[in-house]
Amino acid sequence: MSAQESVETERKYEATLETPLPALGDIAGVEHVADPAEHQLEAVYFDTDGLVLARHRMTLRRRTGGSDSGWHLKLPAAGDSREEIHAPLGQPETVPEELEERLLAFTRQAVLRPVARIHTHRTTHRLQGSEGVTLAEFVDDHVTAETLHPAQPEKPWREWEIELVHGDEALFQDAERVLSETGATRSGHASKLARAFGSAWPAAVPASPKARPKGPAGDAVVAYVASQIAELTALDYKVRQGADDAVHHMRSATRRLRSALATFGKLFDAEAVTNLKVELKWLTEALGKARDAEVLRDRIGDLLNEQPDGLLSGPAATKITEDLEDAFNLGYREMLHSLGTARYFRLMDALDKFRDEPPAKPRAGKKARPVTAKLAAKAIKRLRRSQKAAAGSTGVEHDTALHQVRKDAKRLRHAAEALQDVHGKPAVRLAKDAQKIQKILGEHQDSAIARSVLLRLATDTDRDKPAFGRLLAAEEQRATDSEARYVKLAKKNRLNPL
Repeated sequence: MSAQESVETERKYEATLETPLPALGDIAGVEHVADPAEHQLEAVYFDTDGLVLARHRMTLRRRTGGSDSGWHLKLPAAGDSREEIHAPLGQPETVPEELEERLLAFTRQAVLRPVARIHTHRTTHRLQGSEGVTLAEFVDDHVTAETLHPAQPEKPWREWEIELVHGDEALFQDAERVLSETGATRSGHASKLARAFGSAWPAAVPASPKARPKGPAGDAVVAYVASQIAELTALDYKVRQGADDAVHHMRSATRRLRSALATFGKLFDAEAVTNLKVELKWLTEALGKARDAEVLRDRIGDLLNEQPDGLLSGPAATKITEDLEDAFNLGYREMLHSLGTARYFRLMDALDKFRDEPPAKPRAGKKARPVTAKLAAKAIKRLRRSQKAAAGSTGVEHDTALHQVRKDAKRLRHAAEALQDVHGKPAVRLAKDAQKIQKILGEHQDSAIARSVLLRLATDTDRDKPAFGRLLAAEEQRATDSEARYVKLAKKNRLNPL
């Protein structure tokens, strides 16, 4: 049985042992309060020695008793909601593999072990509306908790929770009125675990600075870097699970980070920037093995489907399909291996450190608009130089030169994207203009790679030479068409500075 996901929306309240139960029937929309149900819940919470899950406001527990015994992983969501992933009980000391893998982007191979035990005597009251629909559940919890790392004495307390089932925010609001009439107050703790740890509860991961037109230039860059780190972290599990387009999006986030550091790196310590760029290049290449093979497989597959039936013999068509599929599978396996190495997790640590403790130079403290505009202007000049070089190139060097134009356009696009909160519409327009160049020349580069693969496959077989010739001709026409579109675009694409 695989893990199941859901979203819970609840609010917690503090009550004393003497606090009377609220008049639950007075909550607007509640027509009936079902008979209470009692449960004894035993939960063991897991985290790393450094409480990394707690720092990210996540909780992982194994709980017995009640109607949902099993492993529960709770992740932050918007407002009063949290995403919950539920897995079967399994073994007491063994975190389910799927949950462990989901957390790798945070734990980074650190061992998950018990950090707290919490016993709860729970009384649940279902709040029902018309036709017996359960709007919410009100629970009255008597809690006893002890922490193991660091070890602290047991702590008893009482708390209430009200969790929406089919109710809405209006029920929450009126419930708060009714509960407050008993003297209960909203809890100052997001979870039982946080209350159990008390002063030993770690501070949350610090919020990243905001990009502001009149704020420091360094803040604008760090804010963008932070957004891409968050994207990388969110995609880590999806890539491991083979989710559609996850590899593509993860590589894009990695490239955006490299582009930001390449364009704005002079605002920060040179050694730190260089090291990150080297490691991000390694990660990009690791992700690229699978992604490029996937693109090539789909591209040549589409090309084959466009040809008339019988163009290729059965063995030749099978060889192409199998060769491309094998390349994808090999790339994916190698990529997964890279994502399991200490090198990958060291990179993630280094990115976090750059985000949380930016190694900024004095220039990074100057106003964002003039500083970032100058750096973006250098990216524009770089692209224009590569465009000029490509226009004067011929033969094999021409494809290489156009590929460089594409890479410089991509760098400029990412730099402009990073500055949209600082420069507004001019940055948006610049990003769009650069993206147009990147997209067209991306088609040209894909065609160049496809042609090289088709040539290799053609030399590996003694049959179907004319058919391969037709496929190559079709791919060459694609390249010609894309270059023509690029030339036309380059004549009118002005790439206005910020």
